[in-house]
Amino acid sequence: MDTAQRRKSGLNLPASMSETSLRIQTLSSASPVKLASPLKSMSPRTISNLSASSSPSKSTSACSDRFIPCRSSSRLHTFGLIEKASPVKEGGGGGSEAYNRLLKTELFGTDFGSCDFGAGGVRGGSSSPMSPSKNMLRFKTEQHSSGPNSPFSPSILGQDSGVSGEAATPPKPPRKVPKTPHKVLDAPALQDDFYLNLVDWSSQNVLAVGLGTCVYLWSASNSKVTKLCDLGPNDSVCSVQWTREGSYISVGTSLGQVQVWDGTQCKRLRTMSGHQTRTGVLAWSSRILSSGSRDRNILQHDLRVPSDYISKLTGHKSEVCGLKWSHDDRELASGGNDNQLLVWNQHSQQPILRLTEHTAAVKAITWSPHQSSLLASGGGTADRCIRFWNTTSGNQINSVDTGSQVCNLAWSKNVNEIVSTHGYSQNQIMVWKYPTMSKVATLTGHSLRVLYLAMSPDGQTIVTGAGDETLRFWNVFPSIKTPAPVKDIGLWSLGRTQIR
Repeated sequence: MDTAQRRKSGLNLPASMSETSLRIQTLSSASPVKLASPLKSMSPRTISNLSASSSPSKSTSACSDRFIPCRSSSRLHTFGLIEKASPVKEGGGGGSEAYNRLLKTELFGTDFGSCDFGAGGVRGGSSSPMSPSKNMLRFKTEQHSSGPNSPFSPSILGQDSGVSGEAATPPKPPRKVPKTPHKVLDAPALQDDFYLNLVDWSSQNVLAVGLGTCVYLWSASNSKVTKLCDLGPNDSVCSVQWTREGSYISVGTSLGQVQVWDGTQCKRLRTMSGHQTRTGVLAWSSRILSSGSRDRNILQHDLRVPSDYISKLTGHKSEVCGLKWSHDDRELASGGNDNQLLVWNQHSQQPILRLTEHTAAVKAITWSPHQSSLLASGGGTADRCIRFWNTTSGNQINSVDTGSQVCNLAWSKNVNEIVSTHGYSQNQIMVWKYPTMSKVATLTGHSLRVLYLAMSPDGQTIVTGAGDETLRFWNVFPSIKTPAPVKDIGLWSLGRTQIR
């Protein structure tokens, strides 16, 4: 019967194969059919033959031994490249999404808030908005051509430039100080003596210079020169100092006298004695004139009383060459050739501070106009240092080695800077920024020690004098910043009247 069936089909089949297996094999290679029921009746050997003999299928569902990554949106969640929007609460009406868009617009600009990010970080589509908290700073590389639209734009945060906004801000260029003087005056017979103080500039814009036995006044407004006095062949000028109001000038002589002159009328008002030898330094407070001498004493003069002096301060062991009152008239600083810096109050007969850190004569002294109880002093050739002191505590705040003899110091009232003049060995003028003590400028031009220094009333110009018998004018400091006027509406401004 098997032979009859084989003849009927017209095929010469092996004995191990049945008609059923032949039918399954033919159908599976012809077209896709449901193989569930025939495979259940197949033996393991039949399935093996089927796999070996079937031709490669063109079906898209065939498996392969190569891994092709899937780029569907569901795979991006595995790598954390996209976030789902927070579910809108019931009854919210989409308000949460609108709020998020508004917040992103404020933080990151209108360009960021007007578009969404789809799968893989590509713009467009209707996918949910991406939170900028995770992926923006890590994966986003697009550069925005438009400027920042808000204070919190990505360019300020550093996405566009890679640095913070503070670091990206260009540094303020240093202030330029002219390297050459804008005016030079001849000063014949200007003495080359470290312990004298022969130049001073008044608040009325008049420069006083002691030349030999005479004192000359030079008006900075019209360059007019006036001879104030001539001390005669037996005396000479050792120091000059204007009052703070600028109308009277005091002159110290080599004979130990202190003279007071009216600078406007060129008239001598008074002569006071008391020193045994030359008076090399003078300092005015509001009411008191202090004088320092080679006799190691400091005399306090009051023009309102008939006596030559009202008190004598003794503390130095050598010539007094530096003397300055504080701006509030509470303290007097004195420097001497004994390398000491002494601080006195307005009522004491003994110094309240004795500072001995300098190793050379202390002539250069200046008080800060910006901070009370802050004093600066400079030492001579063996010291070369500018030292800063807190006169309240008596502590040294800072010390800077300038490299050469410190002859004068002056603190700018316009900016918190100091100018120093120097002698051996560089004869330079230096401008320092306080408190960093970084150098703003170094000026040269004098051929000998720069022994004399004064500042103009507006605080912008300094004049320096040296043993080379020249006076040089330098534009060093900027103009003072005038504060915006503030309308006084306080209690005391109501009904204010003049006493006279």
